[in-house]
Amino acid sequence: MQQLHPTANKFAGIRQAPPEMASIVSETVPKFTAEALKSAAKQSERCHIVPLRLRRAIKKYLREQEEPHMKRKVLRLSESFSQIKEVNLMLPTSTSKELVEDPLKSVECSQRWKIKSAYGDIGLKYREDETVAYVASRMPAVYSALYRVLSEVRRRLPGFSPAKVLDFGAGTGSAFWALREVWPRSLNRINLVEPSQSMQRAGQSLIKGLKNLPLIQSYGSIQALSQDVKKSDRQHDLVIASYVLGEIPSLKDRITVVRQLWELTGDVLVLVEPGTPQGSNIISQMRSHILWMEKRRSRKLEDASGKECKALTTLKNGAYIVAPCPHDGSCPLDNTGKYCHFVQRLQRTTSQRAYKRSKGEPLRGFEDEKFCFIAFRRGQRPRQPWPLDGMKFETLKEQHARRNPEDLEIDYEDQFISSEDEDVQDEDPISYDSDVTETDAITENDDWEEEGEETAHANLGSGWGRIIYNPLRRGKRVEMDICRSMDREGTEGSFDRIVITKSKNPTLHHQARRSVWGDLWPF
Repeated sequence: MQQLHPTANKFAGIRQAPPEMASIVSETVPKFTAEALKSAAKQSERCHIVPLRLRRAIKKYLREQEEPHMKRKVLRLSESFSQIKEVNLMLPTSTSKELVEDPLKSVECSQRWKIKSAYGDIGLKYREDETVAYVASRMPAVYSALYRVLSEVRRRLPGFSPAKVLDFGAGTGSAFWALREVWPRSLNRINLVEPSQSMQRAGQSLIKGLKNLPLIQSYGSIQALSQDVKKSDRQHDLVIASYVLGEIPSLKDRITVVRQLWELTGDVLVLVEPGTPQGSNIISQMRSHILWMEKRRSRKLEDASGKECKALTTLKNGAYIVAPCPHDGSCPLDNTGKYCHFVQRLQRTTSQRAYKRSKGEPLRGFEDEKFCFIAFRRGQRPRQPWPLDGMKFETLKEQHARRNPEDLEIDYEDQFISSEDEDVQDEDPISYDSDVTETDAITENDDWEEEGEETAHANLGSGWGRIIYNPLRRGKRVEMDICRSMDREGTEGSFDRIVITKSKNPTLHHQARRSVWGDLWPF
């Protein structure tokens, strides 16, 4: 592949199409406007507010439990999650043939692990008080991260509306609440797999009283699900496994579980883990395994069917990554000391503010939930035009040259604020949804509403890079660390520092200044 010229990479961030692609980039290619580019690239939300209906449900549930010493129990739950991190550190840091089968032999028998087999009947067993502490302290943050992930899946797949969903490691139902917010009209059936009975009871209590619910069935294991459902009905449009793979203390069992989940996936599989080096390592391992497994499967089918049937065998075979990776090659962050993760800020609910402890300082009104995720889809990555194909950008000098002299005249009356404007500015311009009283009453407006369609969306081709970490804004230049595809097939990726300057490309510079960690970047 032809490498980028250093100056082109530095000032424009635009990759010119090679000669052999000239026929593809034609006048018929849809060209983005500057506003459409910004709309399509926006994937992150500055500060998420947990929906009022979920805050009501949590508050009502906690009041019914009447658990004493909640702050102490929340602290103990946090310590148990730290122990899980220590166990994960004992596992290999890369995908290798040496799989650690049981790293917990040296750990005390009082641990809350429940391991019955190597085929999915595993999970973290929560006691009643730990479940209540989880609902009070962790559920709003986990929900916010899942809402962020599923919202991007909806934006990247505008025609995707899952009717049948499997939630593995459902817990108290955080994924269910996020699903209802993102796809409120399409859900017909949701299968929940959760080994903890106390978690199942809490999830059922939280949704009590909700209207227009899909058919919900709970299972204690994947085996129970497989025995209850016919083989022809086991495929799900969407399969979710969130914050659960890190609770499985064996790399071999993790791979076994993910393989089972992939077999139950008819279209999209979403994996979410905490935004820690260990969580990112788990996502990277599962990413490598599924892509490798599907490539091997496709080769076998091609060899068995013959070259003349290649088009038929690749119709639904294979797998590609919807998000966050813009390519299906090896992760360019491997062995660099960095790890791929994202942050979702959320306003703390009243339960979080009441029961979470701060280290000698007042508790902030918000918290940042760090998470890692990956969304797979069955099939082959579409080969689509890159967003900047055919687009031309003016330099700042060219923009100044075509300015109308009348635009430079100053209206001095606009420099002064009228008394009417002062009266408006004295009012409080912000009204936070989290300040609304969390009553138990269910009003007529509690029905889920479908969000409006995006005016522009980023396609699944390899032309959209991903901004990793916060962009650096320095004067009239913006520096961004971007994971991007090196070819139009999305078979190879790289991690580059892109610099956009106002003088060379004011349009992209304007977009870069408003881009945040997790957004897309066009090439």
